[in-house]
Amino acid sequence: MINSESNLKDFIPKVRFAVFSDVHTRKNADCVQLERLKTGLEDAYYFARSNKKYKKLDALFFDGDFVDSGAEEEFENFTEVIKNHVDKNETSVVCNMASHEYGAEGKEKAEEKLRRYLKQEPNRHLKINGFHFISVSCENHCRFSDVQFDFARKYLDEAFEENPKKPIFFFQHPHITGTVYGSVLWGDEDFYPILMNYPQVVDFSGHSHAPINDPRSIYQKYFTLHGTGTLSHLAQDEFDKEGGIHPSDNKTAAQFLIVEADENGKTVIYPYDIITRKVFDCGPRVIERPWDISSYIYTDERYKNPETPYFDDGEKINVEKTENGIKVSFKQAKSKSERINFYIVTVKRAEDNAVVRRISFWSDYYLNDMPETVEKDITLGKNIKGKLIVEAEAEGFWHNVSSDKLSAETEI
Repeated sequence: MINSESNLKDFIPKVRFAVFSDVHTRKNADCVQLERLKTGLEDAYYFARSNKKYKKLDALFFDGDFVDSGAEEEFENFTEVIKNHVDKNETSVVCNMASHEYGAEGKEKAEEKLRRYLKQEPNRHLKINGFHFISVSCENHCRFSDVQFDFARKYLDEAFEENPKKPIFFFQHPHITGTVYGSVLWGDEDFYPILMNYPQVVDFSGHSHAPINDPRSIYQKYFTLHGTGTLSHLAQDEFDKEGGIHPSDNKTAAQFLIVEADENGKTVIYPYDIITRKVFDCGPRVIERPWDISSYIYTDERYKNPETPYFDDGEKINVEKTENGIKVSFKQAKSKSERINFYIVTVKRAEDNAVVRRISFWSDYYLNDMPETVEKDITLGKNIKGKLIVEAEAEGFWHNVSSDKLSAETEI
């Protein structure tokens, strides 16, 4: 676990909170998601207590789908963990709701359970140490209505009038379409026309289960947005990968955010991995002046002139014959400051360079302990015989392809 003072020695927090989403609490008593939540809460408090200048964990936000089907037992199990692992005298707990809370018996019954178990309303506004927090629940699955829009506008305006140069922390379950990674498949645009009027907003959203250490999980244009991960299973927002949007190791997922802000509004976001009990090596992400669009660094400019991935000099691709084709292995490619997103392996006939098989697959970048070596079985058709050329190239997160390829010949 990391000491919270280790990265920003001159930064003194005035508020600290953690953001979870998509816990997907299930009915069974040995629910792995709840065990991950217990560990995450323990680590969040450890993180707070390790800071000599500010030791509090002021709030916990659950950004929707904190239960899996909306069943009574799920609300009960989730509430029991909150009761036993949260200091109610220090830490406020805020939960907004989405489709999974409504799944069992609908919106009205879900809101009744929220009030009965967690003693709160579906839409919340809090003011903690001078900072405004606004959380809204969905109504129709993952959409919103005038109820949420009016609620949000009221408190956004209140926060703006009080201090336009201070971050406003905003929470809703679905991403805003076309912003953070995961928002293509798991986004909703309803709040975009409202929030774009408030550049000081720092927005947190879930729904996609997309990994929070993906550099695209933070995005700035009109305001700042960050995805919040999951404690259940990962999903991706790219569709050409082997296995589809769910990596084969997608259930190795337990991620949340720890967020701090100082008296000047400078905001620091730590993407945290519960599996390894460490902050991801992509963090912390620092927002110097959330209200100042000219200061934004997590923008679409990142797609221009990105770093070029590369393989170490002398690196080779190993090819072994298998019953159904070949198995390839090679060491991960590198980039100066980021991990590799995925690989493309192409198999061609040596005689005429005709492509007989091409696959793309994740690098496992979403695992904090990312494997050093890539291994992949590739199935080939029974009619594919003779000499083959096998090539591998790496691609980053910004359509930046490696300058070199690994290549080897084999014979089937």
